[in-house]
Amino acid sequence: MGDRALAEQKDRALQAVDHFRSDKKLKEQAEALALSANKKDKERLQDWIHFFGLYQMSDEAKKLKYKIDVLESKIQNKLAKRKEGYIDPKTSKFVKASILKMRTLMQTSPDEKLRKACFAAREKLAESCLTEYVQLIKLRNQFAQAVGFADFFDYNLHREDKMSKEQLFGLFDEIADKTKGTFLELRKLEKKRPRLRKPWNFGYMMLGNFIEEEDPYFQFEEALDRWGRSFAGLGIDFKGGELTLDLLDREGKYSNGFCHWPKLVHFNAGKRSPGSANFTCNVVAGQVGSGSVGYRTLFHEGGHAAHFLNIEQQDVCLNHEYAPQTAAWSETQSMFIDTIMASYEWKARYAKNADGESYPFVLHERAVRATELLKPSRILSIAMVSAFERDIYELRNVTEENIKKVARKNHQKFTDLSESSLMLLNVPHIYSWESSCSYHGYGLAEIALSQWREYFYKKYGHIVDNSNVGKEMKRVWALGAKEDFMTCVKLATGKKLSTKAIIKELTQSADATLRNTKKIQKVMEGVKPSKKVNLKAAIKMVHGKKTITTNKNGFDKMSDKYGKWVRQMANESN
Repeated sequence: MGDRALAEQKDRALQAVDHFRSDKKLKEQAEALALSANKKDKERLQDWIHFFGLYQMSDEAKKLKYKIDVLESKIQNKLAKRKEGYIDPKTSKFVKASILKMRTLMQTSPDEKLRKACFAAREKLAESCLTEYVQLIKLRNQFAQAVGFADFFDYNLHREDKMSKEQLFGLFDEIADKTKGTFLELRKLEKKRPRLRKPWNFGYMMLGNFIEEEDPYFQFEEALDRWGRSFAGLGIDFKGGELTLDLLDREGKYSNGFCHWPKLVHFNAGKRSPGSANFTCNVVAGQVGSGSVGYRTLFHEGGHAAHFLNIEQQDVCLNHEYAPQTAAWSETQSMFIDTIMASYEWKARYAKNADGESYPFVLHERAVRATELLKPSRILSIAMVSAFERDIYELRNVTEENIKKVARKNHQKFTDLSESSLMLLNVPHIYSWESSCSYHGYGLAEIALSQWREYFYKKYGHIVDNSNVGKEMKRVWALGAKEDFMTCVKLATGKKLSTKAIIKELTQSADATLRNTKKIQKVMEGVKPSKKVNLKAAIKMVHGKKTITTNKNGFDKMSDKYGKWVRQMANESN
């Protein structure tokens, strides 16, 4: 996975998909059949009519879409082949390092000069596809206007989420307004910690010590075992599907975790046929801090896989990741799962060091108190990417310089750091049709998952190793894209989407957060972990084209063999 050799085949396949989805005759046939169909068949045909309706486009728009696909492949190929690394401040020599490794070094290295060198290198990389990005923005806007929308952001927002820009950013603005005091507090803190708000210092000075202290509890050789047992404890499985996991970083690999589905869940003569999912992480084996990020990505992408492999709809137009499915609802599932792993509730049970000692509460308490001001940063960073994309597609004059100005302006607005950055141009989502102008879905998901977590805690008292939680999640997963995002949120939580839960969570004091943690841990004392891992899936662990191991002889043997291989890779890289 992450191999660029099939770019041309991919472009032709995308063109074929676009021709199928936009086929006017197929839409007309479904409409004609619906006129005389019985109630059940009419409902199914309406799903197909809606599906085809979302993708109708003129011949002009089809030509533009193909041009966009080809340009995106060119960009991805360029990103994969570019030279990545930094200039060592001590030797003035070039050091090869992936953009992800440099990001981790900025968070974990005690050497400010090294952190600044990594920042400078990443800033330079941000401009590596700027010329092509100008062309891409123009083509995407031409496409959006050809199908009746003001710009590409407007097109994606209406098609996926049926929202206006005003509605979306009204939610983000409400959250930003309720949490705006954190910027003032961080400026006060900088008086005690000089240079705190430098972009190459901020992550390390706020989190660096905790990342290093946490690292022994998140050694990646244990990740697969903990992931499997955690899903089993929730009662989550993959319904007979196939999984291929590619979890370690390597040169040329796509620089962001992702999940895709080569085979969708479908029905033949009324019989369900399971799907397949491939997903990736970019763990640098043995690098401090990379393990915990890898755990979160593993849980996140595993959540995506579980969601789509548990769908029960007969018609495949409802069983895939694209419209009428929305990024917001898809990300609600994956982010819900990754927040489980990030909770102390999970860490206390599953995160252990080499001596078998559990993640200590004293470390958790110090982290909660020290990072209290960072709580709004996750959703503000999402709003930042969303605002950046909104602004660039509204530009009257799309130039490299204007794009850089928009990137710096939004970075400054949403981070309040003392120097602006081009980091937004390093976000891989903006270069891909499937994810561009969909980043706001993460923000809507943050709002929804806070509401969902609040619902589960009020109902059950805990989430980790709670099969009732998995049961309720699978019930809404079965719907596929049968219902829209807002309807699904209400079905899952019993309430309409609201910012109340997330604002409460983000503005809660450290003392209140810790009291709540202790309350949950009291409940967890009576909860037994799952002893057996049966994820109902054929699982293959790979590294590029090389198969490392499978679960043919059981999950435990697979996770043990994979763990040994990860340790070997870590030793070789050190």
